[in-house]
Amino acid sequence: MMDLEKILKLVQTGDLDVEEAKKQIIKDGVGHGPGNLDLGFAQLDIDREKRTGFPEVIFGEGKTAEQIETIFRRLTEHTDRVLATRVDAVKAAHVVAAVEGVTYHETARSLTWFKRPLLKVHDGYIAVVCAGTSDLPVAEEAALTAECLGSHVERIFDVGVAGIHRLFRRLDLIRGANAIVVVAGMEGALASVVGGLVSKPIVAVPTSIGYGANLAGIAPLLSMLNSCSPGISVVNIDNGFGAGYYAGLINKNMSKRA
Repeated sequence: MMDLEKILKLVQTGDLDVEEAKKQIIKDGVGHGPGNLDLGFAQLDIDREKRTGFPEVIFGEGKTAEQIETIFRRLTEHTDRVLATRVDAVKAAHVVAAVEGVTYHETARSLTWFKRPLLKVHDGYIAVVCAGTSDLPVAEEAALTAECLGSHVERIFDVGVAGIHRLFRRLDLIRGANAIVVVAGMEGALASVVGGLVSKPIVAVPTSIGYGANLAGIAPLLSMLNSCSPGISVVNIDNGFGAGYYAGLINKNMSKRA
């Protein structure tokens, strides 16, 4: 892929004719504004990593396998890591076969690609605390996202309030984290319980797991928003990505101060 300046210099020297230059500009999305790559069906923000520290993430739900593949392939040309969330197994199989080096994380329903092995570049760690096995897809999405941001993650799974003794056995590990993600469905009580036991910031994630009155996650969402435990922020229902990203930023900034 050539940038706009290189294309113009080749035209100037006569090494590239105007028609071929136009084709190259259209093909590579060059010249569609600073940091923007125009794919027709998508506008890739290829400068996002420079501004925020992490490249644009692909939200796979609602996209075709071919669209995910194209976006994935183009992002690999501009960054050293690519993450796609909410990708089902059928679409994932297509992308894995089409783009070399892509890995599918089935539980997290996510695709990753790294130019070099993923390193834990920040000190400390994030604890991802999950109430029940049914909440694992959201918890794994949070954990994988935080790992892609360069944080070490400790997974503490199946420690919901219905068997609260399981939580107490893992408290030292949870308390040692720089940030804690708490994932829970049903009534969402786990976030409040953990909030009353730790001194670290908590990102609570309500899930859509639960019987009828769970209302597809509305019940735990309201429980977490109304928690009497301080130090809890709440993301949207099933938003493991948002929680993992937020916790990753906390750990990153705490590492800078260490």
